[in-house]
Amino acid sequence: MKFIRIFLYALICILISCEKKQKVVPNDSVVTLPFFNSADFTPEWIEKGTKAYQNIHKIPDFSFINQEGEKITRADYLGKIYVADFFFTSCTGICRQLSMNMKTLQDTYKNDPDVLLLSHSVTPDLDSVPVLKKYADNYGINAEKWNLVTGDKEAIYELARTAYFSDEDFVKTQEASTFIHTENFLLIDKKGRIRGVYNGTLKLATKRLLRHIELLKKED
Repeated sequence: MKFIRIFLYALICILISCEKKQKVVPNDSVVTLPFFNSADFTPEWIEKGTKAYQNIHKIPDFSFINQEGEKITRADYLGKIYVADFFFTSCTGICRQLSMNMKTLQDTYKNDPDVLLLSHSVTPDLDSVPVLKKYADNYGINAEKWNLVTGDKEAIYELARTAYFSDEDFVKTQEASTFIHTENFLLIDKKGRIRGVYNGTLKLATKRLLRHIELLKKED
């Protein structure tokens, strides 16, 4: 009899413990992504209505040419969630994996007009429109979903460094001539604010990015 009471007590404790654990499981519907306002990528949760909220860092205006020879500007991405990265077509290192994981994003959101992709060439003098077009064809890139852009090198590098914070070497050395080679994927919200930073070479990070895109889609 004593053994039965001990067994029942232990069973009740286990059930209570499980119930408590279930209550603290995070609910994605109430998770809010942070903002990133500086090159050190310190996450910040900022309340609406505050002065800080009004001064959140945003991607500025830009104007480049895509693989179809069309002008692409900031206006094309306003009101859209998008993922940005930096690459070059002759890259034999990480760029292939970046492009493959971006392709995963493209295929996932191929029927969702509110999610776009944007890849900037860091060798724009070599990556002409025909070169970008060939690269796009090789990867099955849809220009309505994913723009590969080229243009003025200084403008691209300035955007990478001061808008997307995508050049760690420049942060350390301040050498403007330093070649940009970054594995970052940047998640940008509908108002042009950075909401996530991911290692674009990793499938696990890409899966995390997909989850975060879904969180952004739930925001007002």
